[in-house]
Amino acid sequence: MIDYVRIFDTTLRDGEQAPGFSMTAGQKLRMAEKIAAMGADIIEAGFAAASPGDFDAIQGIAAHIDGPVICSLSRATSGDIHASGKAIAPAKRQRIHTFIATSPLHREYKLKMSKNEILDRAVAAVKLALEYTDDVEFSAEDAIRTEREYLKDVFEAVIEVGATTINVPDTVGYTTPEEIQDLFEYLSSIKGADKVILSTHCHNDLGLAVANSLAALRGGARQIEGALNGIGERAGNSAIEEIIMALKTRQDFFNVKMNNIATDQIYSASKLLSAITGNPVQRNKAIVGKNAFAHESGIHQHGILANRETYEIMKPEDIGISEENIILGKHSGRAALNSRAEKLGFTLADNQLQSVFVEFKKLADEKREVFDGDLEALILGQAVGAGGPWTLQSLYVAAGSDAGRQPEATVRLIHEDGREETAVKTAAGPINAAFMAISAAAGLPLKLEHFSAQSVTGGKDAMAESTVRVSTEFETYQGFGTSTDTILAGAKAYLDVINRIERRAVRQASIAAQH
Repeated sequence: MIDYVRIFDTTLRDGEQAPGFSMTAGQKLRMAEKIAAMGADIIEAGFAAASPGDFDAIQGIAAHIDGPVICSLSRATSGDIHASGKAIAPAKRQRIHTFIATSPLHREYKLKMSKNEILDRAVAAVKLALEYTDDVEFSAEDAIRTEREYLKDVFEAVIEVGATTINVPDTVGYTTPEEIQDLFEYLSSIKGADKVILSTHCHNDLGLAVANSLAALRGGARQIEGALNGIGERAGNSAIEEIIMALKTRQDFFNVKMNNIATDQIYSASKLLSAITGNPVQRNKAIVGKNAFAHESGIHQHGILANRETYEIMKPEDIGISEENIILGKHSGRAALNSRAEKLGFTLADNQLQSVFVEFKKLADEKREVFDGDLEALILGQAVGAGGPWTLQSLYVAAGSDAGRQPEATVRLIHEDGREETAVKTAAGPINAAFMAISAAAGLPLKLEHFSAQSVTGGKDAMAESTVRVSTEFETYQGFGTSTDTILAGAKAYLDVINRIERRAVRQASIAAQH
């Protein structure tokens, strides 16, 4: 008999709360749409009590996303649970995920509570959550370092009052595959275990998160929690795309199935997350890295040419990487562009298609051939950036090696209210000069924390994909830009940040006026 394993995606909660990965409500909704298209069973949309912004993001996802269960995390407190219940209310399928720490370290130093107090708090939390939804997940934080007998007592108590999923998190990435499999085999025999789904949530501090998650599955887990690209606290979570492809590729070994997973959406979901957060995937990353299906060694190339299975256990198209790489040009029409986008895993609404088509035509005039990587970058740029209020009218940068002369950037910006601003700045490098000029023209000084640029395709006219991360006194923002000119790509990414900040200020002023 083949069992089903549930895929619980926490990209928007555990992944998003990690430093450098924060997203706006709109970005989280865009990612939720992609995660739903990928077929995740449960989307943990956020931590409703964490901030008004997180509450609004969860509520927006709950109202707009069909299919997956929409889940909000809550500490085992009434305030958190009430916030989660209200945030997920619009969803057709709802879940509250409540947790409390159980390990000796957490009991003594963080909670300063006795075993009985923690058990009572856990039971009360589950009971309260059940007033909002009949789907309640309970987690024992730092379960791996909790005494087994006590873990058993807590789990049996919450099962008795109605918890439907029991999560066993390796909160600090401490366990090993053999150890966690043994623990799940033990928990599978506790009272009421046959009435619930046992879940695993592993962190990657020792680089074992995926291996541990799969071992937990062998021990009896039937839900695996993870995040796209493995993002999350510290060294991250289990990479959900690695879990999915391991279960698909080695179904003969794991003997489980997944519900409705569309693996051909994995690559585009990974790319979208990278663009939104400004954190590119490492080249040798399993499944979605640039080198995952690349072969340079002569021996490997010979084998691949003879039979792909000699060195590939998966096909690129399995995760949504097309091998056609059809070349589009300036004479290609909207229909051809849309067809290619769909084959790359992107579904474009009419307005999105029009915006991408306009940018595509501009790019096609700059370079003879537009490849899949170029098209992906254009689509992601439209998905990540929401336009104005500022538009980059012109950018000129002078740089060289003359002694005593610094690079100089001249920028002209146009605001949607009709203002036109020009600024000239010099700096130690051309990118810095461009950023400083943009800040001066927009009247918004920012602190640059991170800048990166990478080539999307090869050749002398390759398109560059740029990301920046900047901070104000209270917030951190990500920006994204593309161009065949690396400095211009960086400037677009920097202006994207400024536009985000201004749009947010306008929204906040509007909300304040309504109250």
